[in-house]
Amino acid sequence: MTTLTVAKLGKDVGAEIVGLTPDRLVGDPAVPRAIEQALEDNGVLVFRGLHLDPETQVAFCRTLGPVDTSPGHHPVAGIYRVSLDTSKNSSANYLRATFDWHIDGCTPEDDAFPQRATMLSALAVADSGGETEFASTYQAYDDLGEDERRQLAGLRVVHSLEASQRRVTADPTPEQLAAWHRRPVREHPIVWTHRSGRRSLVLGASAGEVVGMAPEAGRRLLEDLLDRSTAPERVYRHEWSVGDTVIWDNRGVIHRAAPYPPDSPREMLRTTVLGDEPIQ
Repeated sequence: MTTLTVAKLGKDVGAEIVGLTPDRLVGDPAVPRAIEQALEDNGVLVFRGLHLDPETQVAFCRTLGPVDTSPGHHPVAGIYRVSLDTSKNSSANYLRATFDWHIDGCTPEDDAFPQRATMLSALAVADSGGETEFASTYQAYDDLGEDERRQLAGLRVVHSLEASQRRVTADPTPEQLAAWHRRPVREHPIVWTHRSGRRSLVLGASAGEVVGMAPEAGRRLLEDLLDRSTAPERVYRHEWSVGDTVIWDNRGVIHRAAPYPPDSPREMLRTTVLGDEPIQ
C-alpha cells in the first residue's frame, strides 16, 4: 500500500502532499487510490512546485474517472485554459463570476452531474490577487445544530447561470441575457446527501431563491449559511506559485478566486473529473 506524506494546511480543509513527483503520480498504480483517500479526508490537496505538463495532468485525472474533454481553448484535450486574456480564452468574461463562492456544475447545459473533482495547475500567476480560497461544505453541514438541520431538510434552491453572472454584470445587455437563459435553470436540495452517507450544503453564486420562501427571507437564509460556511477561520487560501497544482473535491468544497486585473498574466490549466452523483 502506498503511503503519502500529508501535511494539514487548514483547520477544516486543505492538506499538502509532500515529495510526490509527476512520474510517480502517473507511474505508481497505488497513488490514485491514496490520493482519493487523502482528498476524502481533506477536501483540497496541494502539490507545491509539481510542474505537471498538461498531458500528465490529464493522464492522472483519468485514473480518478472520466475527464471533461469539451473544447477548452487549449490544444490538449481535457485541459481548459483559465485566463482573463480573451486571446487565450474567448469566454474570459464569464470567468469573472469565479470571484464569488461557487460549486462547479450546479447549472449544467445537459443532464450532467456536478463535477467530481477539479485539478488546477499554475502556468503563470498574478502580480496581485488571484489566490484561490476553499471552504468545506461537508464541515459546514456537520457544524449545524439539530434544529437547523431539521429546518433545512427538504428545502430546495433554484440555481441559474443568470444568478451568478448578475453578481458581476448587474445591467446585462439583451444579448447577454439571452446567452444566460440558454443555460437551464436547476432546482437542488440545499442539503446534499451523498452516497457515502456524508452530507454537505449546496451554496454559492448560482443560488438564486429558496423554493416556497419569500425572496428576501430566502436570500437572507442563503447569505447567512454562506457567510458562516466561509468565515475566515474556516477557509484555506492558496497563494499560487508557478508550477503549483491543486485538486479539490467539488462535491464537498466550495471555492472562489480572489479578483485580479483583466490584463494580469495569470494563467491556470484546469482538468475536470466528471461527476457520477446527482445532488439529492
